[in-house]
Amino acid sequence: MSLWQLLKVGGFTMYVLLSCSVFSLAIILERFIYYRKRSRVPRTDFMARVREALEKGNVKKALDVCLDTNAPFSSVVYSGLSLYGHNELVISNTMEREVTVETTRLERLTSIVGTIGSTAVYIGLFGTVLGIIRAFHDISKSSSGGISVVINGISEALVCTAAGLCVAVPAVIAYNF
Repeated sequence: MSLWQLLKVGGFTMYVLLSCSVFSLAIILERFIYYRKRSRVPRTDFMARVREALEKGNVKKALDVCLDTNAPFSSVVYSGLSLYGHNELVISNTMEREVTVETTRLERLTSIVGTIGSTAVYIGLFGTVLGIIRAFHDISKSSSGGISVVINGISEALVCTAAGLCVAVPAVIAYNF
């Protein structure tokens, strides 16, 4: 069967699953690009450059290193260094807030992928139930309730379950990753 035939056979739920799949894949791709871009700098190299600047007493240079580095940890270090000379508690609280901000940025939209992953199976199951109801209706309408009527209706119904699994499995894997 072609994709178009599968969509027609599965009915409305297949369109819902298709839109969930496209939405989920778009978020997964966006997050992959974002993480890739933000994780190119090794922490050891970054910290070595910051330490070198601080050992020379050049806080401005260390702040510049933080600004030049596009990584979550650089903004945390920057928030701490920008309060150089303040109370340790103030610096610690500021850095903890920045960790929370960066964590929120890193987790952006991932809950949608998790939700799609956990509900796609049920959407597929819903489509299967509707397909089985349709198959029983077709059997009752036809005077001959032969095996071909039953098998055709059930096979059409199971398309939704398969589609639900195909949407859910990558979404759950990506969410957990």
